Amino acid sequence: MTDADLVILGGGSGGYACAFRAAELGLSVVLVEKDKLGGTCLHRGCIPTKALLHAAEVADYAREGDQFGVKSSLEGIDMAGVNSYKDSIVAKMYKGLQGLFKQNKITTVEGTGRFVGPNTVEVNGERYTGKNVVLATGSYSRSLPGLEIGGRIITSEQALNLDYVPAKVVVLGGGVIGVEFASVWRSFGCEVTIVEALPRLVPLEDEFASKRLERAFRKRNIGFKTGVRFTGATQTDSGVTVNLESGEQIEADLLLVAVGRGPNTAGHGYEEAGVRMDRGFVLTDERLRTNLPGVYAVGDIVPGLQLAHRGFAQGIFVAEEIAGRNPQVIDENGIPRVTYCNPEVASVGLTEAAAKDRYGAEVSTYTYDLAGNGKSNILKTQGAVKLVKAPDGPVVGVHMIGERVGELIGEAQLIVNWEAFPEDVASLIHAHPTQTEALGEAFLALAGKPLHVHG
Repeated sequence: MTDADLVILGGGSGGYACAFRAAELGLSVVLVEKDKLGGTCLHRGCIPTKALLHAAEVADYAREGDQFGVKSSLEGIDMAGVNSYKDSIVAKMYKGLQGLFKQNKITTVEGTGRFVGPNTVEVNGERYTGKNVVLATGSYSRSLPGLEIGGRIITSEQALNLDYVPAKVVVLGGGVIGVEFASVWRSFGCEVTIVEALPRLVPLEDEFASKRLERAFRKRNIGFKTGVRFTGATQTDSGVTVNLESGEQIEADLLLVAVGRGPNTAGHGYEEAGVRMDRGFVLTDERLRTNLPGVYAVGDIVPGLQLAHRGFAQGIFVAEEIAGRNPQVIDENGIPRVTYCNPEVASVGLTEAAAKDRYGAEVSTYTYDLAGNGKSNILKTQGAVKLVKAPDGPVVGVHMIGERVGELIGEAQLIVNWEAFPEDVASLIHAHPTQTEALGEAFLALAGKPLHVHG
């Protein structure tokens, strides 16, 4: 099939979600993918990274079993075994995804696609025409000018496949990817130093979460230098030397470059075909339409949060838009965020600073410490839940830090997206003992009827 209702360029989270929903709605779909279906998230991002983080959690429990009355010890990390566990999860999910493509009768084309306009994608000399085209080519691991990846200077993609545990690592970047890998390597016994040019770790999160994470990392002996600029790195066969603007040098076995991800748009013909771009990103309106008729863009190539679940939501939205369903516009502010380091950081909505910019100084907040939560004490985790409330209005932000708080983000995103007032949530009953009670207690206090709260 070379003519279809929809031609999708890219088979990652956004592309395949769009393909599945379009097929469900009776549209014919051609999807072009140069690598494996599932994209970065399944093969080089979310899934394998979180498998490593779970292995790291198991290592911590083995090492620290005595505090739970369990005689255990950590004899070492078998990276062949860790990688086998990680790869088996990816393989299982990949097989399931391939089955869904067959089930949905989606025509897949393997190869590097190039958008040649106005509604045509060229692959391996063949042209595929759609009544509509969706650009969904994802992102790549960025580096810094003059910093060449290779040898002992690696990105997350190489870090995922290491067959040994390095003794000493410098992580360049204190955002999500940087702190997650720092957390893994520390649990595996590695000496880690994070270098972040901005004033704090996870700088896009509420300052409260950054401070709590930095405190937790100090306790875990994870080193970090914030507000410090990287100036260069040199490597030899035996190590790498990282140079900082302060004149300090750090010696390590590896330098992980975790300075974010860039839009994977070069070489796909977008600009040449007349697609409006900005610094490599494809610009769209709120309904994800580009400036060209019948051409949409989704996922990491669209400015905003580079998250798989954002890509899923955008792909589904575009399929429904093309099918004439007139779906509700996605509120970018309502997209939940989770950083899976130890402790986890989870948030949705506005930070306190952003809320004050929008609503003024009358914004109110409440922070509930997990020290008062039974399940958190059982887990021996420290952290807190912070609520941000608009003046005489709903809760507009929920920010959490602590072990497993990523599992609480489902309720938190419903609260923010449904614009709930403290009184709305305070009347709901949370099961005991669970960490969700921390959310319940915070809302009880913000509603003026605190329960397990000391004055």
